[in-house]
Amino acid sequence: MAVERWDPFREMVSLRDAMNSLLHESFVRPPSGPGQAGPATLALDVAENENEFVIHASLPGVKPEDVQIAVHGDVLTIRGESKFEEEKKGQTWHLRERRHGTYQRSLSLGTPVNTDKANAQFEHGVLTLTLPKSEAAQPKQIKVGGRS
Repeated sequence: MAVERWDPFREMVSLRDAMNSLLHESFVRPPSGPGQAGPATLALDVAENENEFVIHASLPGVKPEDVQIAVHGDVLTIRGESKFEEEKKGQTWHLRERRHGTYQRSLSLGTPVNTDKANAQFEHGVLTLTLPKSEAAQPKQIKVGGRS
């Protein structure tokens, strides 16, 4: 029988492994399921130019009539809902990973927008919003006069 030297550090977890485990357990979101309450976060792309904001929102599985858009001051809220497909008699699910339920996102644009001239298009699960900035937010040129 061979004698092995006892090393107390062999059984200890490395600091890196401990931190990885801590961060993974703290910040990695559990998978969402049909019984989970609360809206899921909506993925957005937001671009701005001198005259308007252009927002692209991914709403997979959501019908255009199930999308609500609201602007209150400079805060934009987009909400959508995809319906849960009911099980049919005689059908057995082996895997259900697609998210169903409510998607929602609110963000401050930092500038008031003109909702009367706003445009919303929905194609292939992507909502495209064009929100013109209000007249008060538009840059204005001021002419400098001199004395003659």
